[in-house]
Amino acid sequence: MIPEIDIVPYAVLFAVLLAILASAIKILREYERGVVFRLGRLLRAKGPGLIILIPVVDKMVKVSLRTIAMDVPPQDVITRDNVSVKVNAVLYFRVMDPEKAIIEVEDFLYATSQLAQTTLRSVLGEVELDDLLSAREQINEKLQTILDEQSDAWGIKVSLVEIKHVDLPQEMQRAIAKQAEAERERRAKVINAEGEFQAATRLAEAATIMMKEPAALQLRYLQTLIDITGEHSTLVVPIPLDLLQRLPGGRGNADSPKA
Repeated sequence: MIPEIDIVPYAVLFAVLLAILASAIKILREYERGVVFRLGRLLRAKGPGLIILIPVVDKMVKVSLRTIAMDVPPQDVITRDNVSVKVNAVLYFRVMDPEKAIIEVEDFLYATSQLAQTTLRSVLGEVELDDLLSAREQINEKLQTILDEQSDAWGIKVSLVEIKHVDLPQEMQRAIAKQAEAERERRAKVINAEGEFQAATRLAEAATIMMKEPAALQLRYLQTLIDITGEHSTLVVPIPLDLLQRLPGGRGNADSPKA
């Protein structure tokens, strides 16, 4: 008679060995690094690829090296000219030193978000509303420089900061709309005045030329009469004899009595 074998202990042992093996073998992707601690001491950052850990002794914290896009919540800001606005932004950064990102700060994502909010309020409080609306590129560069310097100790590189939206009060929006309308009217009047000046200049030049050439003045007079009559009208106008004599081909003094 074949004795029965209890497979339950073997199954439990196999499961324990499998769990130990799974905890000892880690696979990291190309954009991931693993900060390894051995008995609480920092060993080093490993990866990518296959990582072998000593069960129970080693502990690994996984860190992504990809660029992170973080929304900065809307912040109540009082500008330099005492205008209350709400401003939000977006922050692009990445971890450059995984060891610093884990050791130097408890939660680098939360810390970076809080730093971005306080820096946004501080910088925008030093600028006027017109600069906030028209000079965003310079403000973005200043924000990026300050955040990059502050987060460098955490092994983080801030690559870009962009102000997304500026929420103005209703009365300020109406004032800006009136200002824009007044500016458009001013430009229209300036353009109209420049056109009148150019037309007057040309007319003065034409008058000067006609004064030097009387025949040209008479021809212009006849051309004006033709324009007034149109194509299907007849206009009889008495023309002085001296006018005909001044025209090219006129008889001039040929018919005058000889002495």
